[in-house]
Amino acid sequence: MQKEFFSINQIPAVLWGKRTEKLIIAVHGNHSNKTDLPIEYLAQAVTTKGYQILSFDLPQHGERKNKTPPCKVPFCVEDLTTVMQYAKKNWNEISLFANSIGAYFSLLAYQHENLKQAWFLSPLVDMQRMIENMMLWFHITPEQLKQKQEISTPIGETLDWTYYCFVKEHPICYWKTPTYILCGGQDTVCEPDTVSTFAKRFSCQLKLVPEAEHYFHTPEQLDIFSSWLEDTLSVDF
Repeated sequence: MQKEFFSINQIPAVLWGKRTEKLIIAVHGNHSNKTDLPIEYLAQAVTTKGYQILSFDLPQHGERKNKTPPCKVPFCVEDLTTVMQYAKKNWNEISLFANSIGAYFSLLAYQHENLKQAWFLSPLVDMQRMIENMMLWFHITPEQLKQKQEISTPIGETLDWTYYCFVKEHPICYWKTPTYILCGGQDTVCEPDTVSTFAKRFSCQLKLVPEAEHYFHTPEQLDIFSSWLEDTLSVDF
């Protein structure tokens, strides 16, 4: 497959496929990068149907690992905005694919963009609930987090008081893009009931895979992911 590696304002990026007028911006998940398996599978599915894929490394991921800025909401939203500005200059029709936390950043950055459609894989649609779940798991109270400002957890994630306050002050209240969602019935990062509530609220088409967890990585799960892409590409929303 044709791939062009380049940078958009110092953001490492990849353009997949031959030149077309239709683009899908792909936003990867946590601890991942611009060429991860879901994006590769996405490119295999859509580049034969007249789309190109534009993926990029979020802050502190991929080629930007151990570099500044940190992977926090304002910087991620700024990067997504920069990528969107580049896309608008070069393509007539723009859609979105986002995985996990990439969906959360996209919901903030692109809520008022005129996207053709979107595909969300295991989307983190309620960041406040996820943070509060982590606080419950590790017996951390809001008061303790406020006092310490940052608390490391046994799963390698750091709870941040400023981040938590931002999330509470910026709930997802608006999303107009026609959206397909695929998620696992055993997802503990963003539980199925949370995703279902989001889907109903914003009229998204939801497919639930009962035995799957948050990360779609097994051959069987990736086959389901590929079939879902094929099915949703072949019909109008």
